[in-house]
Amino acid sequence: MTLNADTTVRELTLEMPQATRVFERLKIDYCCGGARPLSAACADAGLDVETVLRQLAETQACMPQDAQNDLQSSSLTELLGHILTRHHVYTKTEMARLTTLSAKVLAAHGERHPELLQVNALWQRLCADLQPHMFKEEIVLFPYIEGLEQAVQTGGTCARPPFGTVGNPVRIMRYEHDTAGALLRDLRAVTRDYCVPADACLSFKTLYEAFEAFEQDLHQHIHLENNLLFPRALALEERALAGR
Repeated sequence: MTLNADTTVRELTLEMPQATRVFERLKIDYCCGGARPLSAACADAGLDVETVLRQLAETQACMPQDAQNDLQSSSLTELLGHILTRHHVYTKTEMARLTTLSAKVLAAHGERHPELLQVNALWQRLCADLQPHMFKEEIVLFPYIEGLEQAVQTGGTCARPPFGTVGNPVRIMRYEHDTAGALLRDLRAVTRDYCVPADACLSFKTLYEAFEAFEQDLHQHIHLENNLLFPRALALEERALAGR
């Protein structure tokens, strides 16, 4: 694709999945803030857009075409399967593991590092938001999208859901994604970009490394839903309703 400053962050990540690596490194929001042009995203991050464009071009040139994880061509059912098995499972597993580890590090180092109180509180809030969020997706929204796709493919009909239209839960999911993104930004700020103190033990280092990995995975997770799954689901439902 042709790279330019007017292209939205969302379009860049969809056409060039490896762009997310650049955006993660430069702390450009590509999951919740994907609708902005690259120029605006760079301005918000205090970056020179021409420098970012060069880095994107270099990444594009170095990445083999067959190495790109192009989920755009997959069915919605396949995309849902990827989100569930790759991201939901990881998120649940890490939330359980890191909740225990965060409490352990707080107990051991909280006296010398009082910021750990806020770190632990932010993590608990993030988990408390993500658990019901994923439950609603798995029980309500995702089965409806899968059923809608099957109905369109077979020429059948899909019963109108109790939430009226898929746009209603999608709106809620996007709002909750924004909330999770804000909590991640707060967590990164409190930890000073996950900078481990000089007196940190192995558990302390492991916790901060795991928090950063969790952040990157959740960014990818939200990106796939906000920028790929939801727009396609909305378009599919509109097409299905128009055909009635």
